Amino acid sequence: MATTTYGRSDSLTVSLWAKKLESEVLKETFATRFMGTTSGSLIHKKTETSKGDGDKVTFGLRMQLSGAGVTEAQVLEGNEEALTTYSDSLYINELAHAVKVASQNTIDQQRVTFDLRDEAMSALTDWFAGRIDQTFFSHLAGDTLVTQSVYNGNNSTIAASSTRVYRPNSRANDGALTTGDDLTVGIIDKAVEIAKTASPMIRPIRVNGGEYYVLFIHPSQTTSLRASAATSGSWADIQKARIMGGEGDDNLLFKGGSYVGMWNGVLIYESTRIPQGINSGAYVANTRRAILCGAQAALMATGRDESDPSGQKMTWVEESFDYNNQLGVAAGMTMGLKKTQFNSADFATVVFSTFSPQP
Repeated sequence: MATTTYGRSDSLTVSLWAKKLESEVLKETFATRFMGTTSGSLIHKKTETSKGDGDKVTFGLRMQLSGAGVTEAQVLEGNEEALTTYSDSLYINELAHAVKVASQNTIDQQRVTFDLRDEAMSALTDWFAGRIDQTFFSHLAGDTLVTQSVYNGNNSTIAASSTRVYRPNSRANDGALTTGDDLTVGIIDKAVEIAKTASPMIRPIRVNGGEYYVLFIHPSQTTSLRASAATSGSWADIQKARIMGGEGDDNLLFKGGSYVGMWNGVLIYESTRIPQGINSGAYVANTRRAILCGAQAALMATGRDESDPSGQKMTWVEESFDYNNQLGVAAGMTMGLKKTQFNSADFATVVFSTFSPQP
């Protein structure tokens, strides 16, 4: 009786592992919880390049009308107002990595209890998740020292625009930050003020009927925030808001050890990938760039895989070497990520650098 089997190199097997890798990467990526296909998401995932040809997405913003209008006995003709629109572009390109392990039938596999092929997938999962998260924070923080395309999501990082930067005590640049310029709840309030009075206003994201801004801080800034709030009782207020705001909620935004709490309608998260401050083309020690974000703070797009009609976004390729004694596994995706900027101004981010001493 004939038996149907699928070897490692079979196209169905490869497709299965590619989908498995994509699923695992999405679960492990910090930024994924903030992605969505609508303009109300923090990371607006554009789908044009995943459905058609092209390596560039151009998108527009229409400003609100500001004219006074007319009333009775006034002539409307000649008092019309022109639309004001701006545009931005997002590019996609390839990002790939590979590992090589001993094949299934070698003594190397015999000596260990784990499957080397599974470990290869786990390693690639960690790599892709880390790379996407690093790209995400580099763009939001305006880390212009990240210049290689394999680190910047195939889009040049852009410095934070001058109207979207705040430093405590009116410091002129990140290099001037010093003791006393630590993160406080008052600075968070100032960032919210900037977001609400910006033109156009930075729109909050909607979660379960509520509207929130999202703040990303470094763990050392969490320490500063906790210390500064200890004397005023504000830290206790943050934790109360954390519980009342959805600590037990099923929504992904309120889950995970990275969620610090909520203050003044701001969901606070920490990440070790928050970059240092920058001054004179170099990183500044003992500083970090926290980022307040609203809707459409960043954009992400992926390419389509012609070999998979289901729209699979990642590839998985296996090759044998040295007479099948070694297995090479390569994974890749076509993607692009950048922060949103219109008319030379950051659209939905406020960067505020603070003194952040390291242990």
